[in-house]
Amino acid sequence: MSVLTDLAAALAGGAVEVVDLTHTLDPDFPVIVLPPEFGQCARFRMEEVSAYDHRGPSWKWHNISMSEHTGTHFDAPVHWVSGRDVANGAVDEIPPEAFVGPVCVIDCSEGAAEDEDFELTVEAIEAWEAGHGPIPADAWVLMRTDWSKRSGAEYLNMREDGAHSPGPTPDAIRFLIEERHIRGFGTETVGTDAGQGMHYSPPFPAHYYLHGAGKYGLQCLKGLDRLPATGAILMAAPLKIRNGTGSPLRVLALVPKEGA
Repeated sequence: MSVLTDLAAALAGGAVEVVDLTHTLDPDFPVIVLPPEFGQCARFRMEEVSAYDHRGPSWKWHNISMSEHTGTHFDAPVHWVSGRDVANGAVDEIPPEAFVGPVCVIDCSEGAAEDEDFELTVEAIEAWEAGHGPIPADAWVLMRTDWSKRSGAEYLNMREDGAHSPGPTPDAIRFLIEERHIRGFGTETVGTDAGQGMHYSPPFPAHYYLHGAGKYGLQCLKGLDRLPATGAILMAAPLKIRNGTGSPLRVLALVPKEGA
């Protein structure tokens, strides 16, 4: 148990920091908007049941409702048609060890600041690896864009032709899956795909390729500027919903402090 004892000591002593990468769930947090002919993602709602009053004199609690894909959330393979037949593809079937693992953060913040439709390409990944080493197999890969610092309408960035936000190219996602064998891919935007991802072939390639390969997605992350490029551990455990396609969750990272 010495490894866990050392970890507990490092946490208690501040050598390892717990970083919260999760947005607060509230009714105003934006959700993805689809064309009107499709079903829509429900925003977060909270209803008070009692508050130390006649409805319950000693307790306060709420009923909540939302989509599986509201707020900071997890995408399971069965969320997409390409992953509908993947074994253990629903959130309640995924082995728990899949939720905890090493994380690589690719900093695309400068590009996203200059171009709202910035693309993560294979060339950009290889350039990152030239400075940080190859992405290890079974790692989480997160695309940092600092998009989480936006709010409201600026976060979705909707136009007449749909949303405009950064994301990966089809070739980049295939490279991460087929050449680097990643565990999953995460973004600070409302989806793992670019806002204009419907125009790629196939449409929404991050969803299509990730989930078809049995990989996982994380969306609406925040604070990726607080993570190192490598060396942190990500913990992203969804609710255990029977046959669930995804779930809101609290994403945490264990980050070693420099000089500690």
